[in-house]
Amino acid sequence: MASTNSWTHEIESSVAASRLFRAGVMDWHTLAPKLAPQIVTSAHPVEGEGGIGSVRQFNFTSAMPFNLMKERLEFIDVDKCECKSNLIEGGGIGTAIETATSHIKVEPAANGGSVVKVESAYKLLPGVEVNDEITKAKDSVTAIFKAAEAYLIANPDAYN
Repeated sequence: MASTNSWTHEIESSVAASRLFRAGVMDWHTLAPKLAPQIVTSAHPVEGEGGIGSVRQFNFTSAMPFNLMKERLEFIDVDKCECKSNLIEGGGIGTAIETATSHIKVEPAANGGSVVKVESAYKLLPGVEVNDEITKAKDSVTAIFKAAEAYLIANPDAYN
């Protein structure tokens, strides 16, 4: 029987929550190939306009253990800087993972910055074990938000 697992991760940022959410989540398909070309070769919307039900595809370099990932947006609240998505293709679906969801919330911090809270839940296929994949996933999420943060600090008028 397949087992369901989850992990959580928090990332502190000096950038305001709304800016980091818009750049690091909502527009990441546009920024990723520019800010993280060593990981993301290209990314684009597959269907929808960025609302619930929209699908985005990310294509990766050999730095990742898979060459693509498609995710469907299941919930979004831009005002609360929160979204939930499901992995629908690539990213280990069908080879190691039966299902995977992520919940991202970027909350304001007392210092004017923010805290990114990520929760990922996944159901492994029978016989599959997770070794260092969780550490790699957390490192990748951190790299995404730190790249967005650096971009926003260097471009103070972006995503205001």
